[in-house]
Amino acid sequence: MKKIGYTTGVFDLFHIGHLNILKRAKLECDYLIVGVTTDELSMSAKNKEPVIPFQERMEIVEAIKFVDEVVPQVNYDKEEAWNNLKFDKMFVGDDWKGTEKWKKIEADFAKFNVEICYFSYTSHTSSTKLRNVLDKIEQKK
Repeated sequence: MKKIGYTTGVFDLFHIGHLNILKRAKLECDYLIVGVTTDELSMSAKNKEPVIPFQERMEIVEAIKFVDEVVPQVNYDKEEAWNNLKFDKMFVGDDWKGTEKWKKIEADFAKFNVEICYFSYTSHTSSTKLRNVLDKIEQKK
C-alpha cells in the first residue's frame, strides 16, 4: 500500500535545511504532499511577511524532485488537512516534540493511524538567519 506523507512550511528564502527536510520526508513515504504557508497565515501567525511571495514559494517547492504534490496551507488545522489529503505520516520539526499541542495532535492522529515523524532542523542555516543578514545589508545602504 502506498504511504502518503505530509509536511508544511513557509519555505521562505529556500535553503539546504528545507531541501534536507523534504529529502528525508520522501525517504519515509511513497508520495509526499507539501503544504506551503500562505502570506496571510504567515503574517497572522508570525507577524512576518515572507520575502518571497506565496506563488513563487509554491513554484519553488513544486520544482523539487522529492515533492509529489504542493497545496496551500491556509490554516494550522491538521485534522482538516488530513480530511482533505488522507496522509499516513506527518513530518514536523523536532522543536515541537513533547509540547502539549503536539502530544494532543499525536493522540488525535493515532485514531487515524497517522504516524508523526519529528526531524531535526539544520542548525547552521535558517530563513531567520538569512533574513537577518539581508536586513543588515539593507541597513548599510
